[in-house]
Parts: sequence; structure tokens; C-alpha cells
Amino acid sequence: MKRVLFIDRDGTIIKEPADEQIDSFEKLEFVPGVIGALRQIVRKTDYDLVLVSNQDGLGTPSFPEETFWPVHKFIINTLKGEGIVFKAEHIDCTFPHDNMPTRKPGTAMLTSYMNGDYDIANSFVIGDRETDRQLAVNLGAQPLIIGDEMDWNRIQQIVIGGIRKAKLHRKTTETDITIEINLDGTGESDINTGIGFFDHMLEQIARHGMVDLMVKADGDTNVDEHHTIEDVAIVLGQALEKALGDKRGISRYGWSRQNDGRTNVEAACVPESATSICLPMDDCLCQVALDLGGRPWIVWNADFHREKIGDMPTEMFLHFFKSLSDNAKMNLNIKAEGQNEHHKIEGIYKAFARALRMAVTMDTEHLKLPSSKGVL
Repeated sequence: MKRVLFIDRDGTIIKEPADEQIDSFEKLEFVPGVIGALRQIVRKTDYDLVLVSNQDGLGTPSFPEETFWPVHKFIINTLKGEGIVFKAEHIDCTFPHDNMPTRKPGTAMLTSYMNGDYDIANSFVIGDRETDRQLAVNLGAQPLIIGDEMDWNRIQQIVIGGIRKAKLHRKTTETDITIEINLDGTGESDINTGIGFFDHMLEQIARHGMVDLMVKADGDTNVDEHHTIEDVAIVLGQALEKALGDKRGISRYGWSRQNDGRTNVEAACVPESATSICLPMDDCLCQVALDLGGRPWIVWNADFHREKIGDMPTEMFLHFFKSLSDNAKMNLNIKAEGQNEHHKIEGIYKAFARALRMAVTMDTEHLKLPSSKGVL
């Protein structure tokens, strides 16, 4: 079945002026990266491109058609010259107060795409407003909304590489855990494990790893925290591996370093075979290196001298990352130094999140398996 990219115009393909009308060439400016991204999407995918735009009062004295069409045709012809051709254009000319079903987020203009001939669930609405997000919901498609964490480079990666999501449920006599992860998210999280400090740490993975993460855990915390923390790590690792799919195009590893100017950091934190983040947090320096190469291993160099931080036993820090490594099939090398125990573990989780963010980044120019063995 065919898939569709429903693409907004103003604010998405071209910049939108303060008066929200592109009625002269002086106002025309393309959004950075849009032409290159759409050209790559057309080259590497089979999506139908469909323009969907609200043009308030087009054809009325407030927005005469003769000021609209020359600019619009220039936009369309410019894109066409780059191989970017729209299968159809749907332009609604009503005002918001008209409340017409043809106006986004209404779907009356788009019923022909909802008759079962198109794979709408795996199609996208690309826009810059909440109405575009709601249109995606109304269609049953997936939204890609341009903003602080979403630009055309990111859109290109997601459309070509696919949204990398996974949802897993695991129930035992000790725990009942559901985890959803989206590796191409914006850092949103909804986490409830019944262990407050653990929730706080998992939120760091989402926020600093730029993944959307939902964790619901019902465990026997009346007995101990152990089962809940361990089983969340197991399910999270399995969800991460599932979301990565065949791993084609991912960075897998690389290296980097960060320094706050107060701590000397070695020029290369770890060998080149890993993604390395050295992250300072006040008195602490935390280093996490990881490789999503399919081989679980963990090296842990972090000592803690308190029994608990919040309501989380410090002995479970290593156990969490060991269980995560085993189930995500990743190589983890973790090191932390400093005086404040809270800062050390929070720095580790943040550094892990940043390293993960680097490792899962997809290069849509080279959708190849990052391994000379041909398998990960």
C-alpha cells in the first residue's frame, strides 16, 4: 500500500510572515533545509507527496487570488525543478471562524486517502502548528511538527529511516512492566515505577537522550526494590534492541568529550571503538562509553558509600546497567569520580543518555550496517 506525506506549506516549506500571508515575492523565503531534505526523501522512498494548506480568505478582498497564485506557482515549480513533485494540492480558503470540515485539522479534503487504498498508519503529517498535529490524529497518521527539536534534517532521518519505536510488556509473579520507547522522540517521558529516585534517573535517559520513554511498573516493592529495578532494566534493554531494528545506518559508536574547565579530561576518554561522553556535574566527572554492537559487556568503575540515594539502593546502580547491557546487547564502560553520591549517579545516567543519543543517530546517506561482519 502507498504511504503519504501530507505537507503543510506556510511555516513548513516556506517561512510564514507576521501577517500570515505570502502575497508577494518579497515575503518569500524557503525554510532552511527543506529542499535538500525533500529531494533525499523523494530519492530514497516511495511516499506520495500531498500539499495540505489553510489559506485564510483566499479569493476574498483580504487575500486576492492574483497575489497568491504567482508566488505559489513559483514555489511549486522551484521544488519540481529539484525533482520534488506533489501528487495533489489541497488548499482550503475558508476563515477559522467558518469552522468548515475542509479546514485543517478537518479531513474533508482528504477522504480519498482514507478509503483503505493507503497505508495511513505509516504515513506522516509534516507541519509547524498544533492543527497539523491534530490533523495527523484525525487521519490516523503520525505527526512530525517543526520546532525546537524537529527540523528538516531530523524529518529526513525519520521519514527515510522509519520511526524506531517499540512497546513491550512483561509480567511475572514479582512485577508487571510496560515500556514504550521512541528513539526518534523529543525527550518526553511518563514514568512511574513506584521508586521515586529511580523515576528521576529514567527521566534523565529520556530528556538527555532525546528519546520518548514511557515506563509503567507495578512491582513487589513491599518486599524489596530489587525486582522492580532489575525487571525495568531487562524490559528497557529489550525494547531498545527492538526499536533499533536491523541497525542499518546507525552511528553505533563514536567518541566525544566535554569539559567544564575545572577538571582535566584526557584527550581521548576511551578507545575509538565506543561512543564516549565525559560529563561534569559540579564536583563529579562521569564517563560512559557504549557500543551497540550486539555483544553485552559492562565495565563499572564507580564506588558509592551510602546505602541508598532517595529510595533507591546504591547496590542496584551497577545491577541496573548490567541488566540493561545484557538485554540491549550493548557494550558499556562506565566510570565516575567525585564526592557527592547523588551527583555521581545522576551524572552517570545523563552521560549514558548522551552517549545513547549519539550511538542511535542515523545517517540516511549511508543506510548500511555499521559492521564489517555483515551482522550485528
